[in-house]
Amino acid sequence: MTYALKNIVAALALAIGVSFSLPAAAIAADKVAYFAGGCFWCTEADFEKIEGVGDVISGFMGGAEPNPTYRDVAYGRTTHRETVKVPYDDSKVSYQQLLSAFWRMHDPSDGKGSFVDRGRHYSSAIFYVDAEQKRLAEGAIAALKKSGKFDRPITTELAKADGFYAAEDYHQDYYKKAATKYKYYRFRSGRDQFIKAVWKGDDKVYQLATR
Repeated sequence: MTYALKNIVAALALAIGVSFSLPAAAIAADKVAYFAGGCFWCTEADFEKIEGVGDVISGFMGGAEPNPTYRDVAYGRTTHRETVKVPYDDSKVSYQQLLSAFWRMHDPSDGKGSFVDRGRHYSSAIFYVDAEQKRLAEGAIAALKKSGKFDRPITTELAKADGFYAAEDYHQDYYKKAATKYKYYRFRSGRDQFIKAVWKGDDKVYQLATR
């Protein structure tokens, strides 16, 4: 979706008076992970469906410019990607399970965007916070590459987490605040159709990391 079209969708939600005060998920999240998988409305919604995941925050990471706005990122004025901050309780969900879920949310072989959203700021990345996350992320990327599951090379970038900036309030929990508009955008993006075609029936854990 283009920046202008996304703004129209968001503005329509505001115009009909939807509430923006929603309670955070009551999860004792002691760990955090960061993923970029295209439109953060969608990845936020998908991660929040996972048991053990807390209140996911939509934002930006991976760029050198401080305090980016959505407009800055959407117009390619920065080097950030749309990214989600995923707090999680690792007694209920492991980082490996989050990696497996992440693959099944987007197209990691599209290095130029994500479905209808084009540009590097919508491309795939994993931002690790410690050596263990890095080890598992490297192993997951290597396994997916080796599998030959995709016709194109896996382009997911791996980088150290640094400088996460939360997006404006109206982007947070957008799938709840403007459910109809969100569902319309998601369907038109082709995301779910792609996920069904590529991942249906595949519950394999893609991992080559060893201790």
